[in-house]
Amino acid sequence: MFSTDKTIDNLQTLFTEVKHYVDLQKDYVKLDITHKLTILLSTLILILVLVVLGMIALFYLSFTLAYVLEPLVGGLTTSYAIITGGILLLGALIYGCRQRLIIQPLTNFLANLLLNDK
Repeated sequence: MFSTDKTIDNLQTLFTEVKHYVDLQKDYVKLDITHKLTILLSTLILILVLVVLGMIALFYLSFTLAYVLEPLVGGLTTSYAIITGGILLLGALIYGCRQRLIIQPLTNFLANLLLNDK
């Protein structure tokens, strides 16, 4: 019953089409991974550049603030100490809120990037 030439041809055609479909799916997965990695790496580079520029700006801003505070607090050393305390306080606040400020947004970004199909 299954040994007719037409059935064999149909099975060979089906096998060829399935193989072609698997190859197309493999290519699609490669393209999808490339697209997602490109978005991820470009975002990481952008964040790195912004953090470096922000650190440079904070550095110069702290020096400016130190010289502005100098006449008000009586000395340059005291103004540097006040600014250092403010930066340490800001660091402690960011560390305390790291779940809400850093971890959740990063988790949401990666989950949306890697798990959602557009």
